[in-house]
Amino acid sequence: ILAEREKGLPVTAFGDTGGQYLTMLLAKTQAPIISRWGGLMLRRALISRVDTPGNIRAADWVAARAWVLLRQGEADLSRNLVLRVDEANYTPWLYNVALQSHLAMGDAPGACPYVQGGSRASKDKSWVMMRPVCAAMQGEQSRATELLRAARRDKAATGIDYLLAEKLVGAGYEGRRAVTIKWEEVQRFNNWRYGLALSTGLEIPARLTNQGARHVQGWIALAPMMPLERRLQASAQAAELGVLSNRAIVDLYALVRDDPQASEESKARAAQLRSAYVAASVEDRIAAIRAFAETEAKPNYAGMVTVARAAARIPVSETYTKDSDLLIAAMVSAGLDRPAARWSTLVEEGSLGWGLLAVGSAQPSVTIDYGAMDSFADNDDSEGQLRSQFLLAALAGLGRVNGDAVTDFASDLDFAMGRQTRWSRAIDIAARKRQPGTVAVLAAVGMQGRDWRTMSPMHLYHIVRALRMTGMEAEARMIAAEAITRV
Repeated sequence: ILAEREKGLPVTAFGDTGGQYLTMLLAKTQAPIISRWGGLMLRRALISRVDTPGNIRAADWVAARAWVLLRQGEADLSRNLVLRVDEANYTPWLYNVALQSHLAMGDAPGACPYVQGGSRASKDKSWVMMRPVCAAMQGEQSRATELLRAARRDKAATGIDYLLAEKLVGAGYEGRRAVTIKWEEVQRFNNWRYGLALSTGLEIPARLTNQGARHVQGWIALAPMMPLERRLQASAQAAELGVLSNRAIVDLYALVRDDPQASEESKARAAQLRSAYVAASVEDRIAAIRAFAETEAKPNYAGMVTVARAAARIPVSETYTKDSDLLIAAMVSAGLDRPAARWSTLVEEGSLGWGLLAVGSAQPSVTIDYGAMDSFADNDDSEGQLRSQFLLAALAGLGRVNGDAVTDFASDLDFAMGRQTRWSRAIDIAARKRQPGTVAVLAAVGMQGRDWRTMSPMHLYHIVRALRMTGMEAEARMIAAEAITRV
């Protein structure tokens, strides 16, 4: 989808790395990964217009990428990718991914062109149920009824899954079926139920979609047929996944503010966001920013993304230095590194803001030496000083600190930076070969887990270093800053 001139990776981004190896890595990646910026990096790699690696069919290479995008919450890009392939070249794997992508978009009828081929290529019973649906969409109601009866007789689907298909058949040309869906009897979520519900204009209950993995919230946030309230509720996780940008979230709040069906709570939250951007006094704007970007337990990273541009509007002044850590963290969360760097002369050495500028600025804008890092460690309240370990790993990976300081600080933290694993050797080799696509995939493999507390500083070091070596220093800096912010 993304050409190199449009900031995509070069066509040789995967070099001589084999397609079977790459698809194995993608299949084993438990998407969505823990990093917002890692997700953006992975998305860039997966939608770039690249040469197909060796020892894999081109259609299967598309399927592998589209499937990961789907599990990252990027349903629209997944569907866009599969649509780029001529159906004459489809494989069984791509047929199934194409169907899942259309279901995730709430566009089950969009998969109709693939039904005949998908039914032949795959044993998935979803294709059996799609046949009557697509017949109805083509105005062949009698044939749709016949196919629906056959599917029921063969038990291709039962219960709610069958009823949703029947309802979609009734929505076809000259359809006269009235089917009532009783969600209170449904206990489990699946993609079929989600996709057919949205395709028929039904609102699937939140208690069901919340059973899905985090990526489902990304689908909801982008679904125009979903009520704005539901999309807003999903926006926080979508922001953390990288599915929604700062501008997209602010636009969504603006729509909710004017939506007569939105709750008073959501409207109040939207009004508070407006205050963060345009309140008359700077103090009121900062207070509103803080309300979004902080919770009692920990920083609210999605909230930081939401108020990032509001933070960039705060004047750089000693009057507001006490809030600089929060403002810098908010700006960097959305990639606003240049406005954040304006605070470099005012931040306290060793503070969180200092650490974020040390790793996040395009050019080092603060003094980086052992003394400053030691001060940072003194202020570090994270468990096992993980934040300080992330700082060291990032600075070393970016090449922004000399070897003696690295050695001394690593000794203070009891951090064995030189440890090697099979994964670290693989990403180092890909970096030396200047293969940004392979590096991006291996970086995603290294960023799996429940949250940043499960992330290895050693992994962060190799990821940041490999990204810098392959021309993706911007992603390296943002991932490093995210690690320091979110632990």
